[in-house]
Amino acid sequence: MRIVLDAMGSDAHPEPEVHAVVEAARLWPEDTFYLVGQESAVKPRLAALSPPENVVFVHAPEVFAMTDKPGETVRRKPNTSMAVGMRMVKEGRADAFVTAGNTGGALANALFILGRLRGVRRPGLIGAFPSRRERVLVMDIGANAECKPEYLVQFAIMAAIYAEEILGRARPRVALLSNGEEAGKGNDLVKATYPLLAESGLNFIGNVEPKEVFAGEADVVVTDGFTGNVFLKTSEAVVGLLVDVLKEALMAGPRTKLGALLAKPAFAHLKAVLDPSEAGAAPLLGINGLVFVGHGRSDARALVAALRTARQAVAVGLLEKLAAGIAQRLAAR
Repeated sequence: MRIVLDAMGSDAHPEPEVHAVVEAARLWPEDTFYLVGQESAVKPRLAALSPPENVVFVHAPEVFAMTDKPGETVRRKPNTSMAVGMRMVKEGRADAFVTAGNTGGALANALFILGRLRGVRRPGLIGAFPSRRERVLVMDIGANAECKPEYLVQFAIMAAIYAEEILGRARPRVALLSNGEEAGKGNDLVKATYPLLAESGLNFIGNVEPKEVFAGEADVVVTDGFTGNVFLKTSEAVVGLLVDVLKEALMAGPRTKLGALLAKPAFAHLKAVLDPSEAGAAPLLGINGLVFVGHGRSDARALVAALRTARQAVAVGLLEKLAAGIAQRLAAR
């Protein structure tokens, strides 16, 4: 496989990216990993780690900064690490692209360079949320602030295919995020989407509230990108608060410190369940190419997880299955 990693994406770039690509190349020596970024910033750090031969550096003179406006920057900066990496996918020189950079920039470059899969109205980001059971896929988590009901139906189709192919969920349970479980609850978008999902042929189980998401009562939950992004950031903030408060309480005195030592295995399990770096990156589904977007705060461990997810998507032929699944659903409607 040939996977591209954007060296200029994360908040601390290129340090996490350099370490991640070297670790990934050693984990999967049969694959080729392209690290795309500014030569002066990346090559000395890469050389210091004595990378294996399956790491290939590609120079990209420009950087898509977090402060750049996506629409105008795509045309004003045609040679960012994002643009160069995605063109490699477009030209067939690579199989997937991974970045921890600007989400709007990733979406704009993907639309401009790779385009959408046939029949897709809007691409969306899919994220894996922790639950009492298995991880729950939520889509969209930030690509589309404004949505129409038909967009949410397509999100459900693509997310269900992803759940089947990547997570191995047979006939995944699809739900609609709302402020109540009853069919009549929600805003105009939710109310208009409900009957479309009910008639979609998917395993639609109705509305869910956030508590049902974290209870693991659905495999796929669909919502608009504004609500999904607020849900994501609220969840991350609550997890951070929980960990900080727990840590302060356990370090308050000798007796609680002893208790913390005895409970260390339980805390390790808690960290594994809640740690966002376990998921690595969110796939941008609906694009005519495999694109994965990680958190700006991604460290090397999270980026290795993102590269693992990208490899898995390539291995199962996710892009082809998405295209076929969407075409089949459209033909049936």
